[in-house]
Amino acid sequence: MRKDFEPKPWFFPLPVLIVATYDENGNADAMNAAWGGLYESDQVELCLSAGHKTTKNILSQKAFTISFATGKYVEACDYVGLESGNNVPNKLEKSGFTTQKSDAVNAPVIQELPMCLECTLIRQTEEGNIIGRIEKISVDESYIGENGIDVEKMEFISFDPIHNVYRVVKQAVGKAFADGAKLK
Repeated sequence: MRKDFEPKPWFFPLPVLIVATYDENGNADAMNAAWGGLYESDQVELCLSAGHKTTKNILSQKAFTISFATGKYVEACDYVGLESGNNVPNKLEKSGFTTQKSDAVNAPVIQELPMCLECTLIRQTEEGNIIGRIEKISVDESYIGENGIDVEKMEFISFDPIHNVYRVVKQAVGKAFADGAKLK
């Protein structure tokens, strides 16, 4: 038996993306965005409202970074989504995050978050979505071991739109492109 619900934005899991930019004066800003993902193998798409300071910054600076939120910094990650850079110009500083300028694009890299996609703007779609090219991916070395990048150690979070909570994505449960072969 199944229960029916009205259409809602219940798409799960949604990565919690922290999008960072510089404004026209070189001030760093960041926002929390759940509606985004891969567009092509080397491109991303972000669904951001036109009124966001971050959207304006992306369009003027032609660059942005996307860091993946973690359980360790859930409070700061949530804060940059609650507060508008249009109203609080130093919200990134208030969050406790520190930044360093990317050496690949004109955008800040948030030092506390372990993995960052450094992107240039390709275009804005008719619907207003941002399409960007991934120029470089940077990963904090403390999360790289002998088996490569330790994703479980990063404790990325996802947004659960059904319950309005963040959930840690942690445990591997299968091998992609392999486990299903048993059923062939």
